Amino acid sequence: MSVGELIKRYAFFVAGLFVMAFGVSFSIKANLGTSPISSFPYVTSLISPLSVGQATIAMHVVFIILQIIILRRKYEPIQLMQLPVAVVFGYLTDLALWIVDGVGYSNYLQQWLLCIIGIVLVAVGVSMEVAAGVVMLAGEGVVLAVCRVAPIKFGNMKIVFDVSLVVISIAVSWSVLGTVEGVREGTVAAALFVGFITKQLNRHTRRLMNYIVARR
Repeated sequence: MSVGELIKRYAFFVAGLFVMAFGVSFSIKANLGTSPISSFPYVTSLISPLSVGQATIAMHVVFIILQIIILRRKYEPIQLMQLPVAVVFGYLTDLALWIVDGVGYSNYLQQWLLCIIGIVLVAVGVSMEVAAGVVMLAGEGVVLAVCRVAPIKFGNMKIVFDVSLVVISIAVSWSVLGTVEGVREGTVAAALFVGFITKQLNRHTRRLMNYIVARR
């Protein structure tokens, strides 16, 4: 891979992170529950001085450490690129939240509209991340690490991972706040549809990525 192609792929990847960050922001503004991967950072932001983006960075650092512990000598140092990616994604999330700060709703239907926008944007961002083919977010990285040392399919492990995050978010929110925050019907919708929409988009984002790489 040439330097020029690598730059284009990373630029496409960062653009995907920004789209994903807006998806997370719209999900939060909808107040119907965030996506599973964002539920814990959101709850953390409610019970600590950390912003959603900062909590996201901290969570991803933990995921990177878990990958190192799980894989040990099999851990590839190139995967440490997940750290700067986590920092970029975290601050992009806070930036996106600031940009959409004035977005609101007046009824349940409008909440669902914001939630659907969030789900679609997260799916587009994930599809762009996959199409770029350079590095993955630490959440997917820790799932893949488990799959490398255990006879578990990636799809099944991803479900276990997402459910675990949601359960932890519910437990922390209930124990500290006395109520459940960040996990609602929108969380279920995100769990069901983000992956499905991503699969439908993958062919198109790969084609776009190849077109961008081919341009001089």
